Amino acid sequence: MRPPFIYMTRTAVLASAAIILMLMDFPIVFMPGFLKMDLSEIPAIIGAFSMGPLAGFWVMLLKNLLHLTNSQTAGIGELANFLVGSALVLTSGFIYRRHKSRKGAILALAFGTLAMTLSAAALNYWVLLPLYQAVLNFPGEAVVKMGHAVNPYIIDLKSFIVFAIIPFNILKGLLVSLITILIYKKLSHLLH
Repeated sequence: MRPPFIYMTRTAVLASAAIILMLMDFPIVFMPGFLKMDLSEIPAIIGAFSMGPLAGFWVMLLKNLLHLTNSQTAGIGELANFLVGSALVLTSGFIYRRHKSRKGAILALAFGTLAMTLSAAALNYWVLLPLYQAVLNFPGEAVVKMGHAVNPYIIDLKSFIVFAIIPFNILKGLLVSLITILIYKKLSHLLH
């Protein structure tokens, strides 16, 4: 069994990498401007694959707690990132724990992407967008209008979820998964 300080140190290093990646977000051309892509789940998945799902959870939590100091959304964006990203990281981590192979990693990341996409749709519709409205006084009509400006199929909140939130999270899941598959084996020896 590893000494706890090694686990904590590795988790802290991964969380540091995650916060740096989170700060390097970028817009996606065909998405509303407030939906920005970041690749900060990669260190969390690497932690979940190499040290177990709980390590991935800690990386997600630490990254978002640290990002609170830079929040422009009264913490709602960080809550969203934590909840939705954790669906990807924990699902992937638990599946990979049982199937430690390249095929297992691909399967884990595919199911993780599905879990992230479904949780993003449900959370945005029932929790996160209403929270933005209540806390930041950001009306749902403004969200729909911003979505409609880049995609004429977005006409209400449901179509915003279908034509913005779902495609965004599928794209993010695919991008994070591809990069993870490409780099995990190269880094895994450092974390075992």
